[in-house]
Amino acid sequence: MSFLLAVLLPSVLTALYLWIIAEDQFASKVGFTVRQEDAASAVELLGGLSNLSSSSSSDTDILYEFIQSQKLVSEIDDDIDLHEVWSRPYWDPVFNLKKNASIEELISYWEDMVRISYSAGLIEVEVRAFAAEDATLIAKAILDKSADIINELSAVAREDAISYSRAELGEAVERLKEAREMVTRFRNEKQIIDPQVDIQSQAGLLGNLQAQEAEQIIELDLLEESSRDNDPRVSQAKRRLEVIRSRISAERQKLGFEGTGARGEVFADIVGEYERLAVDREFAEQAYLSALASYDAALADAKRKSRYLAAYMQPTKAETPQYPQRTTLLMISAIFLFLMWATGILIFYSIKDRR
Repeated sequence: MSFLLAVLLPSVLTALYLWIIAEDQFASKVGFTVRQEDAASAVELLGGLSNLSSSSSSDTDILYEFIQSQKLVSEIDDDIDLHEVWSRPYWDPVFNLKKNASIEELISYWEDMVRISYSAGLIEVEVRAFAAEDATLIAKAILDKSADIINELSAVAREDAISYSRAELGEAVERLKEAREMVTRFRNEKQIIDPQVDIQSQAGLLGNLQAQEAEQIIELDLLEESSRDNDPRVSQAKRRLEVIRSRISAERQKLGFEGTGARGEVFADIVGEYERLAVDREFAEQAYLSALASYDAALADAKRKSRYLAAYMQPTKAETPQYPQRTTLLMISAIFLFLMWATGILIFYSIKDRR
């Protein structure tokens, strides 16, 4: 009697439920992986290097967790109303979802109806529903949402790759602007375009005056040897020599060779300040060119590296139901009931024998 009540009767009720009440479930499968392709640049193509494409395990790990996340479940529920899809038929108290199920209950039910397998970088998802079209629709939604998240990750990775180069380029541009403004301000204050050109002109003028001084000294010596002391030509030559020497002294002061300039500045100081500003400008220009090259390289590298979702198995559409596996479930239930009944009988007779 106990075997009948504890094993046979529940097994019969279970069989009646499985074959009469439980609704058929259709399964749709989809398989995909994340691929990362490094497109060869022009230089690499000339070198004979081919494009390489490999799977990204870290992205696949992220995708594996994303498929089980509340975010994905909520988005798909908003798009196709999972509550409505999985709550049919309404008379099934075991396999269907409650019509007013909370998000936590929906996620728990999702884990039962959406099975994920992950091996060697490949993800395969099996989706169950009470209609073949609904299972295929959910599988397609999972594929589309997964592709969207991979595109977002790829966009973030590209932005991260070029953000530092963009910031460095901006700093180089500001430094170059400041250096050029300093040179322009110096030219406006000193009224000089290029001190190097001016100093070359002054040096040429000084050389010319020194040559005239030498000629005048020779001419004066010749006059003193061939004329009297009161010869007006001698006094005129001396006067001309004094004027030349005075002019030479003035030019040397401008160049900073003796004393200070008329405005308290000498060409040596002006040239030194200009050379310092010119060096700063040249350094800023080189830094700008380097930053621009780095930015262009980062852009090219970001464009060459692309990640995408590769589906090796598109969402399938079932023709015959595969779930629930009624025979398997009935056998498991019967074995479990039998073990529970046998354990109870053994305990009962053990206690009876002790008495």
